[in-house]
Amino acid sequence: MRELVERSIDAEGVPQPSGARRGRMVTVNLAESPLGWLRSRGLVDARQFSAGEQLRADYERASIAPSVTMRWAERVDGGGHDGLDPASAQIAAKRRFDNAIAAAGPGLADILWRVVCAGEGLPSAEKALHWPARAGRLVLTLALDRLAAYYGIS
Repeated sequence: MRELVERSIDAEGVPQPSGARRGRMVTVNLAESPLGWLRSRGLVDARQFSAGEQLRADYERASIAPSVTMRWAERVDGGGHDGLDPASAQIAAKRRFDNAIAAAGPGLADILWRVVCAGEGLPSAEKALHWPARAGRLVLTLALDRLAAYYGIS
């Protein structure tokens, strides 16, 4: 089942929180990400999904993932959405990401990073972490609850 929704993204392609109308609008298939897949089947609630999306946005904004190519084009919009220059915005996002992962705690941060940031499916993450089958969803929901509390999402 394809669940297509309209989302707003900023100039760097980072999804904005639901309801935000900054940047350009794109159609997103929520089933494409493991977290979206879990949400579309009711296995994580809206609060947990929002927390995971916030973590993923900070991860992407901090440019922590390996880059395939270099960005040669200069920015034409004058910098980040929060008034910071690109380097400061990246450092701030990295700090927010590190603090959020620390708030989740040891053991929970592993599953968060694998599923939310790296886009691994739960079975692959469970296998990589040497966990029993179906243990990942329970641990992921606990981690997302801690993350939601950290971000103040009610």
